[in-house]
Amino acid sequence: MHTRLNQAQPYALGLFRIVVGLLFACHGAASLFGVLGGAMGGGSIPAGTWPGWYAAVIQLVGGSLVALGLGTRIAALISSGSMAYAYFKVHQPEALFPLQNGGEPSAVFCWVFLLLVFTGPGALALDRLFSRGGAESDGQDRAREQVPAVTV
Repeated sequence: MHTRLNQAQPYALGLFRIVVGLLFACHGAASLFGVLGGAMGGGSIPAGTWPGWYAAVIQLVGGSLVALGLGTRIAALISSGSMAYAYFKVHQPEALFPLQNGGEPSAVFCWVFLLLVFTGPGALALDRLFSRGGAESDGQDRAREQVPAVTV
């Protein structure tokens, strides 16, 4: 059973990345364009408003890039940082715990994107098309090349 689960791991990670990226992009689209219920209470955030509008742009662009698997690690790092900022500057001053301050989505997205920074995009990512002809396996081949072999 472990062998089958290990074989499916890149595909599960790829599906996870796609779903999380789409969910994050939907938050940005709602805030920027007023779709899907709009920003808090409907409508959209006025262009250039700090920090909401910038956060929405990061959500839309970062979520789309993560969903496509294009520049996944960089997009995930920026998205994770924006959610950490959202949690500590917007939610945490209201109360200590995410359940109390309404910051659960920010906290979860922050940690999910940080995980993707370290795991890479998994299967079904456009990153694979642009990295050495798609032969790379989740960045592990590149990591092996960079670690010098030790001989005794």
